[in-house]
Amino acid sequence: MRLLPLTCLISSAFISTSSLAAPKDLAGTIHTDYQQHLEPLFKHFHQNPELSFMEFKTAERLAKELTAAGFEVTTGVGKTGVVAILKNGKGPLVMMRADMDALPVEEKSGLPYASTVKSKDWNGNEVSVMHACGHDMHITSLVGTARQMVKIKDQWQGTLMLVGQPAEEYVGGAQSMRDDNIWERFGTPDYAMALHVSSEIEAGKIVAVEGSPYSGVDSVDIHIHGLGAHGASPHRGKDPIVLGSQIVLALQTIVSREIAPKEPSVITVGSFHAGSKHNIIPDSAHLQLTVRNDTLETREQLISAIKRVATNMGRVAGLPEDKLPEVTVDPQTTPPTVNDIPLTQRLKQRWVSHFGADILDQNYKRLGMGAEDYPFLIMNPTIQSVYFQIGGTPKADFEREKQGGAAVPSHHSPLFKIAPEPAIKAGVEATVVALLDLMPKQ
Repeated sequence: MRLLPLTCLISSAFISTSSLAAPKDLAGTIHTDYQQHLEPLFKHFHQNPELSFMEFKTAERLAKELTAAGFEVTTGVGKTGVVAILKNGKGPLVMMRADMDALPVEEKSGLPYASTVKSKDWNGNEVSVMHACGHDMHITSLVGTARQMVKIKDQWQGTLMLVGQPAEEYVGGAQSMRDDNIWERFGTPDYAMALHVSSEIEAGKIVAVEGSPYSGVDSVDIHIHGLGAHGASPHRGKDPIVLGSQIVLALQTIVSREIAPKEPSVITVGSFHAGSKHNIIPDSAHLQLTVRNDTLETREQLISAIKRVATNMGRVAGLPEDKLPEVTVDPQTTPPTVNDIPLTQRLKQRWVSHFGADILDQNYKRLGMGAEDYPFLIMNPTIQSVYFQIGGTPKADFEREKQGGAAVPSHHSPLFKIAPEPAIKAGVEATVVALLDLMPKQ
């Protein structure tokens, strides 16, 4: 990631965006709105989580809030999605998206407003439900953004589209909205944005990666054929467990020896199923992989190499051509989220100009390869987009962790929690400032 020196960011921001300054008391107005409206709204969302494609009450409340703010709201888009439109003269169409769904996790955060919700999952099983990834913060911030943008309608022009997206955790909600013709019905955005609260970033700070903030992911299955035999007579069979083990190890050399060292990529074998008893060599084995990348070119290289390794390890084991391992790639692939670099640099300049140089978390390093289904909203046609992150963990918690105290809980953990006030206020203010830059008054 290439970062401009902060001095350049600041100076260029004042030169290029001074005429687009946000209201002087924007932070104060957002603070008041948080105390009076957004804080109880966040707690409501947190205490009433719903699973993917089951966000009926969440969508209903979100639609009610956006309608009350003055938007024209449509519900049921992509099953449970919400689209809110505010037309304010000629200008660009800009989308801001927030995901709504929660996870089948039992909350153990200890928060006074912790979720105690239980619900039937997609298979009819009763599970605990929790906002363990911060989507409650996202939709609360979306409402706060709507309320602020209505108050300052005289300072921008164009059409603002706010989207409550279902089923991000299920990795199907964005595509579902596209299948429901969201752009054909409401217009294709000129610009798009989304945010995600992060427990790995100091509360209130902003991170906007110039490149890929989230990886692409594929689920890959390898079906291994063997020849069953007695465990005491392995020479009479072809052991798929040994072959599977060799394939698992051989796959690790793809990333370490075939992918460029600076190109992010991961192959993880998450499941290995074979056999039924101590002394039986089975006739099959099954591997399940997750494969991650940051570019479509790397994805193709990874998938091709997995097929080559699995097939040829079967040949090494002496399997006939009609019994070689079979590699299947799940058609439900998720591409990487890729920020438009010039637009990302533009908004970073704008944020530095408004908040000051320390608003950007310069110490953040993206070390994981989590995925998002947001790309389905901004691909085909390609929409200029920025997906940014807002910090959600107080600095004191990081200091305590460094000194041997409690670790900061990760996303999807039953212990997950964020500091809602600095995160939501920063999320609303950063979004409003970006929208004012993208939708200037002519």
